[in-house]
Amino acid sequence: MKLIVGLGNPGEEYAWTPHNMGFLAVDGLAERAGIRVTRPESKSYVGVGKLAGSEIVLAKPQTMMNLSGIAVRMLIERYECRAAETIVLTDDVDLPWGMLRIRERGSAGTHNGLKSVVRSLGTEDFPRVRLGIRPEKIWGELRDYVLCPMGRAEREVAAQMVKDAGDAVEAILRDGLNKAMSRFNRRVPPDEESSQ
Repeated sequence: MKLIVGLGNPGEEYAWTPHNMGFLAVDGLAERAGIRVTRPESKSYVGVGKLAGSEIVLAKPQTMMNLSGIAVRMLIERYECRAAETIVLTDDVDLPWGMLRIRERGSAGTHNGLKSVVRSLGTEDFPRVRLGIRPEKIWGELRDYVLCPMGRAEREVAAQMVKDAGDAVEAILRDGLNKAMSRFNRRVPPDEESSQ
């Protein structure tokens, strides 16, 4: 059983904000696999099914972003998964809009949702699919930007990212992390690669 968790904030006002790319990616996976992510469980909405030959649990924590780790820990305990068998889908302001990057492990950086997951699990050793949301220029506070609804152009890029994230998760399930990383992480430009 693989646990796939998207990070985001519950509520209509956050639905189409950059900070909710994790939720949007889980919605895309649910549509792809014919899974309904509607059952309330472990402070999340959950759906169970199959994707790429694997039994999966899709989850959207309903704790608000900064407390995501509480729900992720409860889900891991409920489904008897290890952290290393949990794939976290999250927005990443360090990557440009539309760029995708798979990591096997690593620090949470400045992302409060990931910080909460690391703190609750007591480990950084869990795979994550990072969906880039950095604009060319941010006007004002970063917090305001990530919680501001996307414009039409951003939504188009977001839709493509959701598709790419679904392909990446399928590749992880089918081919393993290393092959998936070599396929998807080539999209990162050399200057971005050197900064990681």
